[in-house]
Amino acid sequence: MGRVIRMLFQILLLLFALLQYFQVDCSWSFSSSFLHSTHLCLPEQRASLLEFKNTISVDDFCDYYRKTNSWNESSDCCSWEGVSCNKVTGHVIGIDVSHSCLHGSLLANNSLFQLQSLQSLDLSSNGLSGSPLENSSLFHLQGLQELNLALNDFNGSISSELFSQLVSLTHLNLSNSRFFDLIPYEISLLSNLVSLDLSINPSMRFDAQGFDMLVRNLTKLRHLVLDYVDMSGVAVTSFLNLTSYLERLSLSSCQLHGELPSEVFSLPYLQHIDLAWNENLTGYLPKTNLSRAFELLDLYYCDFRGSIPASFGNLTQIIDVDFYFNSFEGQIPDVFGDLNKLTYLNFQSCNFSGQVPITMFNLTQLSQLDLSHNRFEGTLPTHVSQLQLLEYFWLSNNLISGGVPSWLFTLPSLIVLELSYNKLTGPIDQFQKPNSIQVIHLSSNDIHGPIPSSLFDLVNLSTLHLSSNNLSGVIESNMLLKLKNLYGLNLSNNSLLSLSRSTNNVNYSFPQLVTVSFSSCSIRQFPNFFRTSKLEVLDLSNNKISGGISKLEAEGWEYLKVLNLSYNFLTTLEQFPGKNLEVLDLQSNLLEGPVLSTCLNPQIPNRPQFLSLFLISENKLTGNIPTLICNWSSLMVLDLSKNSLSGTIPKCLGNFSYSLNYMNLQMNNFYGKIPDSFMNNRLRNLFLNDNQLEGSLPRSLANCSFLEVLNLGNNMLTDTFPHWLASLPSLQVLILRFNGLHGSMPNSMASSNFSALRIIDLSGNELTGPLPTKLFQSLRAMKDVSKEIPSEAFLYKSAREYIYYHYPTYVIVTTKRLEIELVKTLAIFRAMDFSNNLFYGQIPEELGELISLQGLNFSHNNFTGSIPPSLGNLVALESLDLSSNKLGGRIPSQLTNLTFLAVLNLSENDLVGPIPHGNQFDTFDNDSYSGNLGLCGLPLSKQCGNSEGPKPPAPILVEHEGFAIPFIWKVAMMGYGCGVVLGLSLGYIIFTTGRPWWFVRMIERDWQNKVTKWILQK
Repeated sequence: MGRVIRMLFQILLLLFALLQYFQVDCSWSFSSSFLHSTHLCLPEQRASLLEFKNTISVDDFCDYYRKTNSWNESSDCCSWEGVSCNKVTGHVIGIDVSHSCLHGSLLANNSLFQLQSLQSLDLSSNGLSGSPLENSSLFHLQGLQELNLALNDFNGSISSELFSQLVSLTHLNLSNSRFFDLIPYEISLLSNLVSLDLSINPSMRFDAQGFDMLVRNLTKLRHLVLDYVDMSGVAVTSFLNLTSYLERLSLSSCQLHGELPSEVFSLPYLQHIDLAWNENLTGYLPKTNLSRAFELLDLYYCDFRGSIPASFGNLTQIIDVDFYFNSFEGQIPDVFGDLNKLTYLNFQSCNFSGQVPITMFNLTQLSQLDLSHNRFEGTLPTHVSQLQLLEYFWLSNNLISGGVPSWLFTLPSLIVLELSYNKLTGPIDQFQKPNSIQVIHLSSNDIHGPIPSSLFDLVNLSTLHLSSNNLSGVIESNMLLKLKNLYGLNLSNNSLLSLSRSTNNVNYSFPQLVTVSFSSCSIRQFPNFFRTSKLEVLDLSNNKISGGISKLEAEGWEYLKVLNLSYNFLTTLEQFPGKNLEVLDLQSNLLEGPVLSTCLNPQIPNRPQFLSLFLISENKLTGNIPTLICNWSSLMVLDLSKNSLSGTIPKCLGNFSYSLNYMNLQMNNFYGKIPDSFMNNRLRNLFLNDNQLEGSLPRSLANCSFLEVLNLGNNMLTDTFPHWLASLPSLQVLILRFNGLHGSMPNSMASSNFSALRIIDLSGNELTGPLPTKLFQSLRAMKDVSKEIPSEAFLYKSAREYIYYHYPTYVIVTTKRLEIELVKTLAIFRAMDFSNNLFYGQIPEELGELISLQGLNFSHNNFTGSIPPSLGNLVALESLDLSSNKLGGRIPSQLTNLTFLAVLNLSENDLVGPIPHGNQFDTFDNDSYSGNLGLCGLPLSKQCGNSEGPKPPAPILVEHEGFAIPFIWKVAMMGYGCGVVLGLSLGYIIFTTGRPWWFVRMIERDWQNKVTKWILQK
């Protein structure tokens, strides 16, 4: 019996050994098989995989690991990189060749889609193309659970059959793959989906029905990511049907609009909600029931309103909050004490007010805090010790007052401190243990006193901006000695601050220093302790520096790209400082003599070769313009105006630089002809006025297709009206006043001619004939208020800094008693001056179509007939001068509609009848009507037969919400009385009337009335 038992035991041991030998390996690699096979992979499946590899190319310059390199016929395909097989059947069930540098077209019948047991397919982050989701054999993979085609270059729409067949999908990622068109409604059939990512396909879109079906049917959804998908047609009320199990909702830049239901923020498991860049999406945070699971809450650049609820303090899991640029209001509740995981908080531009919650300064994990551009007030806490991890602190553009606390400079992790544009006062106190801060912005406050020496102990400092304060004292060269990493230094607009000039021979080194600005300080001489640095931008404008720029002074400026020495007292310039200069501003100094000839002398070394902006206006320069100036082929702006330069204008100035935008030679003594050499460059502004130029207008100006402003006034030019300029599509200002233009103006003009013109001044010439009606019909810019703002500035980038140069368009207006320089913004100013010519005939009725005109002067001509009643349509008109003509008939009562009219001159005509009453007409005195013997009624002493003049008719134009002109002038009129002072503020036409004393008398009368009332009140 015992023998039998031993035999049975041995048999059991043998069977157990056999079982161990034939045991199925359950690992995912399937390297052995139950049947002693050396290959688990099925031959037909290996062939399909190799066929896929052969039809797709590999990018040799890709940095990723190429998983398909291990795919070959000699090895088991189940052991290949990225391939997973079923442990029993050997069928391929998973393929992951993401980040594998694959390129080529993935056709709809690709062999990969013949692996019908496939459960997971990941082709993401490659360069695959084609249309695999249109009528593809992929649709037969009905067991597929995970599909990832993200980050490829596919195209085409998505077939509805995809979603009808692949109903087993739990994870679908088609993000950033360039699919387009309407997302099929059948996507709602994927009821097993847990994660759906269609983001960054801006040409894909949901409509209202499709999205509503999706959120109603996909009840297992945990992650929904649709960033950059067009959802402009989706009703935001659909979000009420989101599954309560949702954990992530990402909908940034989806063009959502309307009021988002606040219930979305109460979904109990919601951890991540991103609604950024939906600027038309509004809504309110719920006062209670905010999801306590929130980790990320991003409303960046939306339009959410209301206030921050006190329940915000319950978000104990929150890590990231971004509310940038919303329309919140009120104070922020002081409920941040328990938000111990919060690392990023952005409340910039949210309209918050009140004090900054004190518990914000106890957030131990906070690394970035942005509270800028709000209306926070009060003072900063005097002591803070919890913000040990804070790296970035922005609080600019608020109303913070009080002193600058020293803890800001001792926080161990702080990198950027931005407190500019507040109301900080007092001196900056000395502090101990300086931190590793790199950027300090305290500009535009009211900080006074000297700069503390401890500030110069911040050895990691790269940027220090303390401009526009009331700092005082002297910056010594040795004070900056420790700031070896200093990149940008801006102490401008501190009028009591000055720089010392080093008196010893010590060479201070600032190897990283690139930008220095000491504009509007009390500097009297050039600092010399920057000479060993490699400065690229130096601004010493608006100081008290006298003397000149010698070769010695310019030492150390070899790397300069931008130099601004304007508004000083410089008298000499021996050479241009620095061969690398791109911007040189010397305007408004006392430079005299033939500076241009001296500095452009070819014998002088290191002359700048790539100058882009050269400004030397308002000096005392003499001599001519050397032709060598035309070697600056990169020049964008050339301003030599308001000097005493003479000679002829070099012919090359018209075509030496394709980049030239702005050329100003006005108010010099140039003579001879204007060069006829202008080419099709980018010239926008050309000022040659107030010289002694003669001859005809150069026809090559018609080549300047970008030209916006042309001022040739006050010269001795003799020509006919330059109708050939009408083809310039951007011409906005044409000033030819006081020259010798003659002849009549052509009536044959196309409707597009002069369509952009806003200001035209032909006064003081000898033009004759009737006015062409077609000219007024083509002036489209004077018929309505354009929203387009004309170019009046240049944005110049140099030395990794942006420098903004503003060149306002201005005109010189000369009258019998005044010469005034008026700077105007062309976008809101329109005027027409044809005075002092020989025009005759009737004033065209079409003139009344120019409803945005603000100034009209037809005085001193030979016009006959009556004043057109259509002038009553010019509702923006402030100045009207028709004096010294031969106009007859009655004054149209429609002119009383001109409620902004500040100056009226109808004198020296043949007008008859009663003067209209009402509105501005009740403010004009006798001088407006003198020399018209047939007029009667107030303000004249001559009475009419009827004691009352005609009553003004009902307004021709009704002001309504859509009518732009009345609205603009209502805004412009705020703070001004009866339009009189408004007329002064927009005074171009007022001072081109030829009779400025009308306006002076009105001011005097208004002032006299106010004084009389004040005396009576006393």
